[in-house]
Amino acid sequence: MLFSLSKTEDERRLLVNVLGRKWEFTFTTLVTFGGAFFASFPLFYSTSFGGAYWVWMAILFCFIIQAVSYEFQSKPGNVYGKTTYQAFLFINGLLGTFLIGVAIATFFTGSDFVVNKGNITNQLAPVISSWGNEWHGLEALLNVRNLTLGLAVFFLARSLAVLFFINRLNHPVLEARSRKYLWYNAIPFVVFFLIFVIWTLFSEGFAVNATTGMVSMEKYKYFTNLMEMPVILATFLLGVVAVLAGVIGTWIFPEFKSGIWYAGVGTVVTVCSLLLIVGYNNTSFYPSINLQSSLTIFNASSSEFTLRAMSLVSLFIPVVLIYIFIAWRAMEKKRIDIEDVDGDEHAY
Repeated sequence: MLFSLSKTEDERRLLVNVLGRKWEFTFTTLVTFGGAFFASFPLFYSTSFGGAYWVWMAILFCFIIQAVSYEFQSKPGNVYGKTTYQAFLFINGLLGTFLIGVAIATFFTGSDFVVNKGNITNQLAPVISSWGNEWHGLEALLNVRNLTLGLAVFFLARSLAVLFFINRLNHPVLEARSRKYLWYNAIPFVVFFLIFVIWTLFSEGFAVNATTGMVSMEKYKYFTNLMEMPVILATFLLGVVAVLAGVIGTWIFPEFKSGIWYAGVGTVVTVCSLLLIVGYNNTSFYPSINLQSSLTIFNASSSEFTLRAMSLVSLFIPVVLIYIFIAWRAMEKKRIDIEDVDGDEHAY
């Protein structure tokens, strides 16, 4: 929306800077989550980055050019021009969000890989996981259900963005324009999200036999998981309601500017609930179309020592959350206008 929501250079600078103040927090959160996940499930790391290479590298590339864009677009001696770096932000916003949605959707639809732990003893090619085709993850783009989640994440990101602008900008014109853009994005998000959720809940899922470890297809597996785990069902529903409350509240009440807090927290809760139903209750969290190669919390987790260490590290999560809250609050003392950007020597 950088080139559509803003109509002047000052408006564009304002959008870039209100987001630029936060990119390090979000990027660090993404890297920390990824590091913790890969430390706990190293076989997922080797299978995804070693197999679905092009999808994951494209996602990383999108976030790398995001960081480069924020840091260099206003630097003296910028020979490429500000528009080039703003185009990088456009690419990140478009492909980064969409590809993350597609990649996560494969946790429900399956991927084409084979795992053979016996290969670790092969001195010439000690490769445990191998991909079944030359597309190395890009074939996920040919699955319609994957595309629906990719589009849902894309429009969700845009919806959260306009809610964030409404909350943080001291600019009546951009605020009014953001409220209008909210519906252009919230409605498609709801449509694509519902399609994915309904399709997934009433499709076959990848079930794991807790005794033998064998993976098989089970009808309505993810719907069954929700019914058998009422706490996760409750958090999923609360998360969805919170997102809708943030969107609808912003639409109904012109003075309501806190929609991002409801929708933001609701997004985190909803996504966590979806990830839990794909990993808990004897379910494969990274399934393969070669069923017995599917990764589960039983066959893909790290050593007991590493898991114990990760458990101890997780005790520091409240400290990290408090730090993020304090740092975020320090940057949120006042809503931002163009004068703040002009007077900031570190402006992007």
